[in-house]
Amino acid sequence: MQAKKVSGTSDLLAQLNKIVSEGRNPDTMDIDLLSTEAILRKINQEDAKVANAVAQEIPHIASAVDAIVEKLLSGGRLVYTGAGTSGRLGILDAVECRPTFSVPDSLVIGVIAGGEPAIQHAVEGAEDNKAQGALDIQAINFSENDVLVGLSASGRTPYVVGALEYANSLGAKTISIACNPDSIVLNSASIAICPVVGPECLTGSTRMKSGTAQKLVLNMLSTASMIRLGKTYQNLMVDVNATNEKLKARAIRIVMQATDCEKEEAATALEAANHKAKVAIMMILTDTTAEQAESMLTTHNGFLRRAVEEQ
Repeated sequence: MQAKKVSGTSDLLAQLNKIVSEGRNPDTMDIDLLSTEAILRKINQEDAKVANAVAQEIPHIASAVDAIVEKLLSGGRLVYTGAGTSGRLGILDAVECRPTFSVPDSLVIGVIAGGEPAIQHAVEGAEDNKAQGALDIQAINFSENDVLVGLSASGRTPYVVGALEYANSLGAKTISIACNPDSIVLNSASIAICPVVGPECLTGSTRMKSGTAQKLVLNMLSTASMIRLGKTYQNLMVDVNATNEKLKARAIRIVMQATDCEKEEAATALEAANHKAKVAIMMILTDTTAEQAESMLTTHNGFLRRAVEEQ
């Protein structure tokens, strides 16, 4: 048993030695000797590399967005899966889609190794359970109509590989995001996104540059998909769900910005539109009732700009 354990550890060490994000960063070898400000400058210098690494992957990100939009238009769902930081980032993006774009809770879903407890606490060994990765997306009735995004900074996480392999077996569209080229997670998806950010400031602390890169890619995937689905007008979040006082004030401001109207007119239109900014904007721009505005938007699949331009 002991020999088997040592052998397994040796295999893992060999894998880690080949992973870019696990390497030692030559520019931060002295970070423990620096002043607070110098430490922060080192971190900032490394962070500055992330956006360019993501930019190199835009063609692949664009393919992923097109695939996501196609599935969502066909009634499918966008599902993120990952372990640790990667899993938490997927859940964060999924949760934020709901109030930002007024989509149902079931449209964008985050699944994390170890389940809900893992959102706030480390669940030891969860990321190593390949079979559980498949079981967890089976538990949400994942089907070929959905699209799965597997997140893994290292690109080796067995839990994510298991989920991707199961999704592939169904014929579903699969997307992977990892920060190490030629990794198994990337090779397990039909679309691979790999922003190579290099070694971390602190060796192996992939919550840093790798996590930032994944967050940027997730922002692009969900935001661009929602734009393509008609959830914006110009660069305004016209489908925002005004569920609290701040968002109600924001909705008034959005209507004012979209129509150049005064606050009172925006507030009145929102009241008539049941606080739906998109409907209120349509009412003001086309001088119609809430019912007429809603009908015109439905005719144009919710695309406000198209509905306005064709009046």
